[in-house]
Amino acid sequence: MKEKYYLGLDQSTMGTTAILFDRNWKEAGRGYHEIPLYYPQTGWVEHDAREVWASVLSATLQALSSTGAGPESIICVGLNHEGESVVVWDRVSGQPIYNSIVWQDRRTAREADQMADRYNELVHGKTGLMIDAYFSATKIKWILDHVEGARDLMQQGRLLCGTLDTWIVWKITHGRVHVTDASTASRTLLFNIHTGQWDDELLDLFGIDRAILPEIRDSATNYAYTDPLDFLGARVPISGILVDQQAAMVGQACIAPGTIKTTYGTGCFMLMNTGDKAVASTNGLLPTVAWKLKDQMTFALDGGVYITGAATKWLKEGLGIITSTAESERYALEVSDNGGVYFVPAFSGLAAPHWDSYASGMMIGITGGTRRAHIIRATLEATAYQVRDVLDVMQKEANVPISVIRCNGAATSNRFLMQFQSDILGIPLDIPEVVETTALGAAFMGALGIGEFDSIRDVENIWKLSRRYEPKMSRDQRDSLLYHWHRAVERAKYWIED
Repeated sequence: MKEKYYLGLDQSTMGTTAILFDRNWKEAGRGYHEIPLYYPQTGWVEHDAREVWASVLSATLQALSSTGAGPESIICVGLNHEGESVVVWDRVSGQPIYNSIVWQDRRTAREADQMADRYNELVHGKTGLMIDAYFSATKIKWILDHVEGARDLMQQGRLLCGTLDTWIVWKITHGRVHVTDASTASRTLLFNIHTGQWDDELLDLFGIDRAILPEIRDSATNYAYTDPLDFLGARVPISGILVDQQAAMVGQACIAPGTIKTTYGTGCFMLMNTGDKAVASTNGLLPTVAWKLKDQMTFALDGGVYITGAATKWLKEGLGIITSTAESERYALEVSDNGGVYFVPAFSGLAAPHWDSYASGMMIGITGGTRRAHIIRATLEATAYQVRDVLDVMQKEANVPISVIRCNGAATSNRFLMQFQSDILGIPLDIPEVVETTALGAAFMGALGIGEFDSIRDVENIWKLSRRYEPKMSRDQRDSLLYHWHRAVERAKYWIED
């Protein structure tokens, strides 16, 4: 009997990873295809949505080839995606009318600020979010307002839009299915977390026709089957959809209220499970839908850092001072401290808990004695400081003591970063056996969606600990580093006057 596999598709900002898990939930095969990012103007970040779709097929083919299996060996598909990035396309031609605008993009920051002055209370009350360029609605509105003929096409009923999960499912089903899940919808500024539906008042506010939006469904259900013409000749159930950070929560088995995970990727995102309650925040954190199952929503408290892994990538591609991101660990360990250098990587402004769209990246403390290793170490340290800032606010908002954090993502292989992170937090970090917990969470939700499991809590039997980092730094040293970090953050902030 041929082996069968659960497919987890992890579509992230930098690329798509496809992982095949066997029935014992061990990784059996893997593929990866990088997705180009385009920067047409300062602060603008785009994908070509067609390249995103091509990356899904390429990564899946690689994963199958690595096992020697064919597409008929896939039991089901679970998909996670990068969240707030959007694409708008012509349903007749099947082609995007503009590039996909990525979550990092800040072109709508000024308009979002103007709208926030008038409508933030309304939007926050319905969505739990604040009006910000980060979220999907401002990006959809920009495309409709600035692409010639877009609103005419919308009136003619020819446009469809969605986040990248919606685009991928539409492509993988030969244009037959236009869906998303509640966790994704909760990141758009258009979803009412109290009703669980698109909100007409919010749609009117952003000038978006409900007809172009996807149907909102549970996070684990049989959405449709892949079309053999479009998906490698196979007809496979698509049965799980989540935003990437929520998928990581599932993969980290953060199912009980109070459990918390941090994902280290392009950015860094910390989510705490808050159960059936959407916790209101007064300090810049965001209540969000973790998942929806059997029409019941579970919520999380979300704190996001825009730039972490992307800053290390910048050292390689922008400055050319490392040849691979993996080298950053070796250089950071060459020096005993940061040499007084602090780096605030506010390439796209600052997210939680600062929410300053106009902050810019800054490096401070450079002297004649500053070496390459100090700059590299300061870049890694910046990730740990930003995570600490989010955790402090999260602990205060939830009023729950946090004794351990489960961490995932590529950067967890960096021993320097993980030890420094534990030192700055003052609590242990748990690293799982399956580091790619985002793909694991997506694959598990796919299995749950076709009835392979009875409950989401069954993922707790799959998660296994690989390594724990314990804090070693003294409190005085920690406090000193944080003091200088916060001074650097204040210097990175600025406001542009009207």
